[in-house]
Amino acid sequence: MRLRHIVLAAGMVGLFCLPAHAGARDIGRDTLPVNDGWAAEGEGTTGGSAADADHVYTVTDRAGLVRALDGGSDTPKIIRIAGAVDANTDDDGDHLDCADYATDGYRLTKYLAAYDPRTWGSAKPSGPQEEARQASARKQAERVELLVGSNTTIVGLGKAVLKGGSLQVRNAGNVIIRNLDIRDAYDCFPVWQPNTGGLGDWKTAYDTIWLTGATHVWVDHVTLSDKGHPDAQEPTWFARNYLRHDGLLDITNGSDLVTVSWSRFADHDKAMLIGNSDSATGDRGRLRVTLHHNEFESVVQRAPRVRFGQVHVYNNRYVVPGGDDYRYSLGVSSESAIFAENNAFHTPGQVEVADLVKSWNGSALHQSGTLFNGYPVDLLAIHNAYNSGSERDLTADVGWTPTLHTKIDSAETADRQVAHGAGAGRMP
Repeated sequence: MRLRHIVLAAGMVGLFCLPAHAGARDIGRDTLPVNDGWAAEGEGTTGGSAADADHVYTVTDRAGLVRALDGGSDTPKIIRIAGAVDANTDDDGDHLDCADYATDGYRLTKYLAAYDPRTWGSAKPSGPQEEARQASARKQAERVELLVGSNTTIVGLGKAVLKGGSLQVRNAGNVIIRNLDIRDAYDCFPVWQPNTGGLGDWKTAYDTIWLTGATHVWVDHVTLSDKGHPDAQEPTWFARNYLRHDGLLDITNGSDLVTVSWSRFADHDKAMLIGNSDSATGDRGRLRVTLHHNEFESVVQRAPRVRFGQVHVYNNRYVVPGGDDYRYSLGVSSESAIFAENNAFHTPGQVEVADLVKSWNGSALHQSGTLFNGYPVDLLAIHNAYNSGSERDLTADVGWTPTLHTKIDSAETADRQVAHGAGAGRMP
């Protein structure tokens, strides 16, 4: 009898000593499902799923993340982020603030005094304080710009956070970023850019995720925000908001074949730019992007703004901010071809259907199945009717029809699903 108890106890110990992850799905090995948006074109997007055991990392701080990224190498790799990683830290892991980056005598008070439009005028800032600002900005960039190379998967474990950093996929391909709360890519040293005939604006340096010359990228179940340092709490200088954040996810410089799914964009001004500028004609035939099952909550504009690209926008949920700051959601710019279907918009009383679309040199927008506060509407017809005095009418023919996509639900069904399922920490 005693022997039997010993054997039973040993068995129970073995049972409870199994690793916590035993039998659990390894999302680091996941690849983009077939037909899931533009990133599924051709050979699809597999990220670092082929990484060998020596190139699978679990990182808990900036130093570990930098080592795992390996300078943006194209070696297949899986990087698992655990806990909260702060990009604004030194090599010993100690936090750095803006004063730690300031150099060569830079002071904001001196910068404001030097380039006040009332005395400086409309010329581009130059001289000692602008040179000091640039030197200080370079010091911060060395810390917070995190280069992601080809054949890489970055995933968060549980409720993982990356704060203060800018993930940059530059001229690389086959990248997956999933299940990660990426927040507060905070620029310590915005630059004042005067405008001809006007005051100007403050310009910032860091997108939370920046795809530049990138191909085959899947961004899934991420949360992107300014949490920690919202721009709404920043002061006003030169009668302009002193912005500290750039885009949440910008897709530029000929990037192509991108799928963004089940992600949350929150509490931000300019959320997503697809295409650099109206003069970037080299983007023709590229910038093919799919956005599906994403939530845009309290986003002022660019959700997205598109130049040149063929962009499929379906089954997304928009919760438009109140107040006077809201500008638009869908931006139709030069030669863009947005195919929007079955999206749901929730707005406060002062925002009308005609406010949801803004056109700059755009010519076409396909839309169907749109819900506005629970009611079906025709975004195109209403835009043309109410904005014809200031913008040219848009046609419904965007010149293409999406074929790479998952099941397209009704806007009503997708609205419920996205409200409960989009963002980091909500992997199925």
